[in-house]
Amino acid sequence: MVSPAMLLFGALVLLPMIAALAMTLVIFRRSRRGRRSPLTSHLLRSPGESLRGELETVSDEIGNSLMVLFATCIPPLLVLQILSYAHDKKVPLWQLPLVYLFFLLLVAWATRRLYRLLKHRRNLYLGLDAELAVGQELNNLMAHGCRVFHDFPAENFNIDHVVVGPGGVYAVETKGRMKPDKRRGSVDATVIYDGQILRFPDWHEKEPLEQARRQADWLQKWLSSAVGESISVRPALALPGWFVERTKPGSVLVYSGKTPAFLSKPMDRSAPLSEQSILRIAHQLEQRCRDVEPVGYRRSKKE
Repeated sequence: MVSPAMLLFGALVLLPMIAALAMTLVIFRRSRRGRRSPLTSHLLRSPGESLRGELETVSDEIGNSLMVLFATCIPPLLVLQILSYAHDKKVPLWQLPLVYLFFLLLVAWATRRLYRLLKHRRNLYLGLDAELAVGQELNNLMAHGCRVFHDFPAENFNIDHVVVGPGGVYAVETKGRMKPDKRRGSVDATVIYDGQILRFPDWHEKEPLEQARRQADWLQKWLSSAVGESISVRPALALPGWFVERTKPGSVLVYSGKTPAFLSKPMDRSAPLSEQSILRIAHQLEQRCRDVEPVGYRRSKKE
């Protein structure tokens, strides 16, 4: 039984904390009155914009999974308590292994879920690092008369980077891939592209090439409709950190993510994209890509 002195002590500890929290929130809200953000429009998307949001969600889920893992002991204890009352506070020995098995199943489920979330977050961080690295290199193309857009929102997917310049329009897909560490020198860091498939040191992939083609096809159709003239979009695939050895030409431009200056120059002796066309295309891309709300002094829906 809790004594009145303990209740009084608990109240004396909690009340100042609650009062301080409430006062801080009130003062903070009042400090915003009569002020607004100096930014009057949304911002352009940054490299990996979608991955950042997904990382926040996964990190929250990891925190919840940790709480669930630590709370797995509660259901078995409740079961024991119920069984104890059902048998006059004496649990039969044969029921204890069943309760313990129930506990182990809960731990296995929570551990498996936590492992999958940690693995998913690691892959997201790898993808974010890759998109940031490629995006920073592509931004250098602005000095060559190009416009660069990142994390372009399409229909139920995003195009990692879109480059518009004298060399044409490129839809650049970025893939972060871990390297094997078998002490084989450049062999562990080289991917061979034969125009049809990507041959990594220990595995082969084709889906990134097909994904780059699908995204370029979608962007080509959308831009042609938005601009009102036929726009050609070439697919490109960036593999940051890898040496790319091309044995045969292919429809997808595969490169290491470094030195992307070739994207600013016309290929196949085609005529350079005119400055007027670049402006029209960039305008359509920017309208769709400028959707990031400034967070400073952001007002809630009630305000």
